[in-house]
Amino acid sequence: MLDIHLDSWRGYVVLGAILGMFLVLAGRAIYLQSLRHVFLQQKGDALASRVVELPAHRGMISDRTGEPLAISTPVESLWANPSAAQLTAQQLKQLAAVLNMPESEIKAKLAQTDKEFVYIKRRLPPSQAEAVTKLGIAGLAMQREYRRYYPAGEVAAHLLGFTGLDDSGQEGMELAYQNVLAGVPGSRRVLKDRKGNIFEDVESILSPKPGQDLTLSIDMRLQYLAYRELQAAVIANKAKAGAIVVLDAKTGEILALANTPSFNPNNREGVKPWQMRNHAVTDEYEPGSTMKPFTIAAAMDTGRYTPDTLIDTENGSYVIGTKRIRDAHPHGMLTVSQVIQKSSNVGASKIALTMTPEYMWTAFHNAGFGTVPQVGFPGAASGSLRPYEKWRTIEQATMSYGNGISVSLLQLARAYTVFTNHGVLKPVTMLKLNGPAAPGVRVFSAKSADAVIPMLESVISPEGTAPQAAIEGYRVAGKTGTAHKPDRGGYSADKYIASFIGFAPASNPRLIIAVMVDEPSAGQYYGGTVSAPVFKKVMQGALRQLDVAPDKEITQKPIPATVTGEDEST
Repeated sequence: MLDIHLDSWRGYVVLGAILGMFLVLAGRAIYLQSLRHVFLQQKGDALASRVVELPAHRGMISDRTGEPLAISTPVESLWANPSAAQLTAQQLKQLAAVLNMPESEIKAKLAQTDKEFVYIKRRLPPSQAEAVTKLGIAGLAMQREYRRYYPAGEVAAHLLGFTGLDDSGQEGMELAYQNVLAGVPGSRRVLKDRKGNIFEDVESILSPKPGQDLTLSIDMRLQYLAYRELQAAVIANKAKAGAIVVLDAKTGEILALANTPSFNPNNREGVKPWQMRNHAVTDEYEPGSTMKPFTIAAAMDTGRYTPDTLIDTENGSYVIGTKRIRDAHPHGMLTVSQVIQKSSNVGASKIALTMTPEYMWTAFHNAGFGTVPQVGFPGAASGSLRPYEKWRTIEQATMSYGNGISVSLLQLARAYTVFTNHGVLKPVTMLKLNGPAAPGVRVFSAKSADAVIPMLESVISPEGTAPQAAIEGYRVAGKTGTAHKPDRGGYSADKYIASFIGFAPASNPRLIIAVMVDEPSAGQYYGGTVSAPVFKKVMQGALRQLDVAPDKEITQKPIPATVTGEDEST
């Protein structure tokens, strides 16, 4: 009887313990479901809820006629949650084959288990993205991004620049106007499973704001023309590089800007840094005799000179201290106009030395030399114009014909607007103007600036240094420049910068074109034989494209094939 009683007692104890445990669990469940429901919901959401960024569509860049120059196209990028992506050896092999990536590289990315998000490969072509999706590998997902495309390729590469992997501007106009083009990314809240896959959209937090479109002043018809002729000249003259700038002579709008060698911004694999140099904007060089018109205009503003004032050029040799200035061809008495026509270094030096250093420096400075042209382009060069207090006599003399001073090609092209706008320097712009051009700053009197134009026209005559720049039916004005390149504290004996800058029609200028060819080595190195023909071809085609009326009676006089009066600045 005692044993039965004890067994019954033990059963009640066990049953009571079990019932107690159930009561505790039930109480805990009621507590969590009612009193702690909000807290637990938040914790659950924290584990599964994520905020995903929605990329903003980058603004389009177009030329002045609306032709697209840079557009964004949607692409897919492959990413993974390393802790959730457990690939088999076969899956890894298949993925590597589709992505054209080494298996070791994919393994290294997936080994970063301390991260929840790792890019495997970005900006996949549509066919590749589809092939990856078909593999159905858990833990891998696609994310929508945008890829920049440049229809003009290498023709406008230096002008436009390019964007990086994150679609942010890296060079050129893409960098300069990053804040305008980029827009503002949006965001949305989603729920993800333990493998990182999105299984539900919860809410939109912020809609993406697309970037603004940008309309450039560039005319792609002229851009293609300028690039083609520049590239042909660089190849024909076996030159190191070349650059060209085409300006609207009245508004200062940049209608074309090209460099060679160039690169394809759509595929920069293997591109060397020097190929990306924008020689026209960022490089500085000694302009040579293209500076002489500024010296002459400044001198005429003193009232001591007229176009017919005689200058003794001393048979092409002039000594200052221990230095000797030479002309490429000896002359005796020349008028001021002939100093430009024959490009006499001696004549320009003598005229310059009748001005005070401060006066001459002020004239050059007001023409934009030594200052950065406010064109809104990253890395624009200021050039070099030393303080006049430090000038020696020989330095003032050589600066009169473009030695001892440095400029960028864009800076020089802008400076020539003083001759196409009656002495007023115009600002330059890379953006299309929708209203009147800025008024500009007066540098020279209208009388002096206008008096230089016939001098520059005489340069294009058979007696001048650039007859190869002449265009049938149009009055053309311009100036050659041939300068030795600086080298080891002096000047190289066989390395040159050949340049030419001019405008047309001279009676009512429409375009300014500046051409620079660096280190031509095929035999010719004068600006009149290397760069002037490029000017002619581009100007001739541009005037026709823009339907500019001729301002000169057409003649059939032959143009000399060689130049006999070209200067050589040393």
